[in-house]
Amino acid sequence: MKNRFFKTTSLFAILILVFISCSSDDDSDEIISNSEDIAITDTNISGTAEGDTNNTGYDEDDLVENATFENTIQIVFSNTSATITNPVPSDVVITQDGADVIINSTISAVAYEVSGTTADGMLKIYSDKKFKLALNDLSITNADGPAINIQSSKTSFVVLEGTNNLTDASTYSNIPDDEDAKAAFFSEGQLVFSGSGALNVAGFYKHGIASDDYVRVISGTITVTQAASDGIHTNDYIIVDGGTLNLTVDSDGLDCEEGYIIINDGTFIINAADDGIAASYDIDDEEEPDDTITPYVTINGGDFTINTSEGEGIESKGVMTINDGSININSYDDGLNSGGNLYINGGNIYVYTTLNDAIDSNSGITITGGTTIAIAVRVDEPDGSFDCDDDIFKITGGTILGLGLNTSFPTESESTQNSVIFDGINAYQILNIQSEDGTEALTYEVPNSVITIIYSNAKLETGETYKIYTGGTVSNGTEVNGLYTSGTYSGGTDSGDSFTINSTVTQIGGEMGPTGEPGTGGPGGPGGN
Repeated sequence: MKNRFFKTTSLFAILILVFISCSSDDDSDEIISNSEDIAITDTNISGTAEGDTNNTGYDEDDLVENATFENTIQIVFSNTSATITNPVPSDVVITQDGADVIINSTISAVAYEVSGTTADGMLKIYSDKKFKLALNDLSITNADGPAINIQSSKTSFVVLEGTNNLTDASTYSNIPDDEDAKAAFFSEGQLVFSGSGALNVAGFYKHGIASDDYVRVISGTITVTQAASDGIHTNDYIIVDGGTLNLTVDSDGLDCEEGYIIINDGTFIINAADDGIAASYDIDDEEEPDDTITPYVTINGGDFTINTSEGEGIESKGVMTINDGSININSYDDGLNSGGNLYINGGNIYVYTTLNDAIDSNSGITITGGTTIAIAVRVDEPDGSFDCDDDIFKITGGTILGLGLNTSFPTESESTQNSVIFDGINAYQILNIQSEDGTEALTYEVPNSVITIIYSNAKLETGETYKIYTGGTVSNGTEVNGLYTSGTYSGGTDSGDSFTINSTVTQIGGEMGPTGEPGTGGPGGPGGN
């Protein structure tokens, strides 16, 4: 009996061990580890900058300090009239009709100092030579035309002092047939703004500020509180060196009709129905295009907050180059759109779009530096984070994060920095990529559920194997637009996805735009494990 008991017991024990062993094997794929504490590092290596890399549009003739003004004329508005003081040269003729003041000048070196208030007046200037226009606590509302109307093809040096307010009429009735006027502050010639004061403009007829030549903003605070069309509109070009531009408009924030835009510095808060910033001359739409016009946008610096309800964030019908700056775009249409090549050499760029591609180029995209986060949230249309059709998508440096339905496939023969493309994850959780030895490669809080994510950074090293974790927390962290550059990551769940960097572009999921079939890995093919 005893031997039989031991034999039966031993057999039962063996069966239990076999069952446990089999259960362990069957459930092995469901046992997923959590991330240990790992340090988040800030790595952002730049390649050689490309595109329009050394163009500030500098012109010493645009500096008011390089000009001299021998004659000063003071104009003080007071309700329904204006007072003219200081000797008026014989070559300067000033006429008045109540608070409507018209200046005719044929001489140079004249400075006009204008102040006071009128609820029904205007300032109109004809001049054969450039002049200085100093605005000091001036307030003009015109009931039948522009507040300031400069019918001169010469440079107007507009120096802002104090707080100034200009408001035009919703319809113009006092403009001669042979003259153009289309803004609360209009000029046929160049407008160069400087000074430490403020200018508030309400354009009810069309634009807030317009020049049939160019506008340059060196300093000062310009606020367009309302514009039936563009906030600042020019024919030739726009250059901004500094100051603050706060534009709320029914069309474009900054629009150059037949030229280019260069931004060197400044603060931009733009709320536009159409495009935030646009070099809008479209050669493809012209039956006989002017080959002397080259539209482009170059951004060398500045702090941008751009919101559009119907249009694009920043648009160039030609080349677009971003060398530096902090750019935050929330757009309805494309966030960045370039008809020519798009170059990103630096800066901190965040693009969030609700309709089309986040970053779209009709030619190629080249990224050599900076941090670029591109999010296209619509997933029922073929909209991606990066879209350059079948043209070159070159990555040689920087940090690139793209979230969308799809993405263009980086060109392996041109790119020198590694990229990975994988499936999106659920929103409002942390995405972490780390190597097998626990070295952090990415820590990012995902704001939207998307189909495809593309990531590129020098942290992705050739030959290394990486795991993708989701969830978890970051302690003592520093983040900008969801991307962590310091702190400690812990507690994430292993997603089960891993990949080894065996080529410049590795794909383990997601969908491709025009340069690769969905799920095939594009030209480089799948590279995951």
